[in-house]
Amino acid sequence: METGLQALKMVQERFYSLVTIDIRLPDMEGTKLLRELHRSSPKSMKIMVTGYPSLENAVNSLNIGADAYIIKPVEPDELINTVKAKLKEQEGMESLSQEKIDNWISTRIQKLEEKYGIH
Repeated sequence: METGLQALKMVQERFYSLVTIDIRLPDMEGTKLLRELHRSSPKSMKIMVTGYPSLENAVNSLNIGADAYIIKPVEPDELINTVKAKLKEQEGMESLSQEKIDNWISTRIQKLEEKYGIH
């Protein structure tokens, strides 16, 4: 896709595990799109890509929800490694969330059993 509005429409229609966002888009700043994507799709991994690197852009992007920041020209291996790492990180967060849910359910059952004398 070429514009931020197209990206926003697409994420409203389905979930994307990972998105790459250019810092400069024809219709909006990439950081604005990043902010919107972080709000509407917080579990998606978001990688900012820029040909206009600056410490301010990097810090701002990471502060508003970017999971990585890559400078153009992008080396294919760097992009592939970053995507793999972020998807692995996402998978780890999902399993941790499931583990927390399982632990909560187990604890809740145990408390109910104790409360009502069920063994």
